Amino acid sequence: MDTRGIVGQMARIRELANLVIESQLRDRSIKGIVPAHGTVLNFLFQQTKPVPIKAVVENVRRVKSTVTVMINTLERHGYVRKMPSKTDNRVTYVELTQKARRLRRDFDEISMILLKSLYRNMSKDDRERLVRQLEQIERNLRT
Repeated sequence: MDTRGIVGQMARIRELANLVIESQLRDRSIKGIVPAHGTVLNFLFQQTKPVPIKAVVENVRRVKSTVTVMINTLERHGYVRKMPSKTDNRVTYVELTQKARRLRRDFDEISMILLKSLYRNMSKDDRERLVRQLEQIERNLRT
């Protein structure tokens, strides 16, 4: 087995996963959301109050500029609201709007459809091993 094509394989897997998500979003007539927004929305769905954008960046483990663009897009489409800190001008908070909160059920259903497709015939042990190995690859690339 040739293991040198792993980056291309991961790119193809991501592309196929995005097609599943995009199809589901289209079928549900959800506009202004793309697959990349999933990690930001997932984090914000778990919050009960506004959080600093820095916390979003740290949680989704993407560069700040990428997260900022995603948040700005979500804000433009009415899914999040940004607000400055009352005590520190360097800090901006973000929270979901009611429009976004109404998507929670769709978001969860789309996530389940994707996961069922991804892991269709894999045992729990294989899934866990795969995730551990991908975490190791991510750590290797971060250092």
